[in-house]
Amino acid sequence: MECIKANAVLLGNRVVVLDVKEGHDLYFRGGFYGRFFTVPKPKLPDVEKELEISLFDAMYLLEQGCLNLTNERGEPIKPSEFFSIASKLYDNFYDAYTVYKDLRNRGYVVKSGMKFGSTFAVYQFGPGIDHSIFLVEVLKYGDKLDPIQIIRAGRLSHSVRKRFILAYRDPATNRIQYFSFKWLM
Repeated sequence: MECIKANAVLLGNRVVVLDVKEGHDLYFRGGFYGRFFTVPKPKLPDVEKELEISLFDAMYLLEQGCLNLTNERGEPIKPSEFFSIASKLYDNFYDAYTVYKDLRNRGYVVKSGMKFGSTFAVYQFGPGIDHSIFLVEVLKYGDKLDPIQIIRAGRLSHSVRKRFILAYRDPATNRIQYFSFKWLM
């Protein structure tokens, strides 16, 4: 996707693109970043609402030079400063962001997987165009896996027809490791 420049404001723990046209372009032309207020999955590009972008979207766009982020007073927020803020707001932000960034760099559209009980829902093309193809749960390196959690996640992902993937960042190499699960009948 091309780099669509946008201006956003950090309002409490939310990152918001207030300019409707910039938000529209960032979502529809830039790679389905964020979500429009009161419009869960827009199917037509006629949305005229502010755009809230996730902490992961904001961090990625900041690093790519596609986002100018300010605080409520209009003071610029640098990527390193935002990373520190996001890390306080989201437990395990570094590992989850590293997975998010890896998936985005591979060309996927990455959205919140909260409604599926996972960290991310991943799309090949984007919401409203296709359904998410897999669910990703990001773990901390060295976390113990509870078999019940795996079964629960596997059954849920199977019932919504998505592949279930566990991901973690190896601290020794900083590489992401993915483990895919498929429910067998």
